[in-house]
Amino acid sequence: MSLNPTPPMPKERKRILVVDDEQRMIDFIRMNLELDGFQVIQARNGLIALEMVRTHIPDLVLLDIMMPELDGYETLRMLREFSTVPVILLTAKGEEDDKVYGLELGADDYVTKPFGPRELSSRIKAVLRRAEMPSTTPDQVILKIDDRLSVDFNRRAVIVDGELIKLRPTEYRLLYHLIENAGWTVPHDQLLAKVWGYEYRDETHYVRLYVNYLREKIEEDPANPKYILTERGVGYRFVDFRKSTPEG
Repeated sequence: MSLNPTPPMPKERKRILVVDDEQRMIDFIRMNLELDGFQVIQARNGLIALEMVRTHIPDLVLLDIMMPELDGYETLRMLREFSTVPVILLTAKGEEDDKVYGLELGADDYVTKPFGPRELSSRIKAVLRRAEMPSTTPDQVILKIDDRLSVDFNRRAVIVDGELIKLRPTEYRLLYHLIENAGWTVPHDQLLAKVWGYEYRDETHYVRLYVNYLREKIEEDPANPKYILTERGVGYRFVDFRKSTPEG
């Protein structure tokens, strides 16, 4: 007599917190995300959202920028004081400066209104994949680049002139892939696919922005970098520190 196999445990649905002052927008997002297998909770303003992040522990936050009283930027700034939950900004603004400002505050991505359900769902899945991506640690836990710079892979940090400087997850992944290919130019689309995901292969400004972040942290003179070099129109190259003699 054969026993019936134990049925697999149901896959836990990812919980998405939608923060928007327009109920119609929340309802539109809820309907489409629930059809795609997500669990959706909502907040109508930034203060409620901050409390719900603490109490409901969402897997990701969709955060509208244009809200009264406490806008999305200020909500994000306060959120980053106590949480690293992934955040996607929802914005009607198409200016790159506004997008960059949100990324600098700690957003993981942004979607410009109006957007389609497939685009939103694709962005959410890509950000969740990055958040769940295990960090790769090479055999050599602390890698010495030169007398000034070392990389601590265990702590996802760099050591610059003896000072430990923490890297954000995306900064760490970008630096890891550049160092892994030291001496070789890594094209923009390859970095985007490796660090952000295949869906981002055309978003070259992400690479430019995060390269600038890294240069601010590791370069002695970010305007004249010696570690992360630009190959104009192609990509970026980390200096080949393994050479016994300097480049001529």
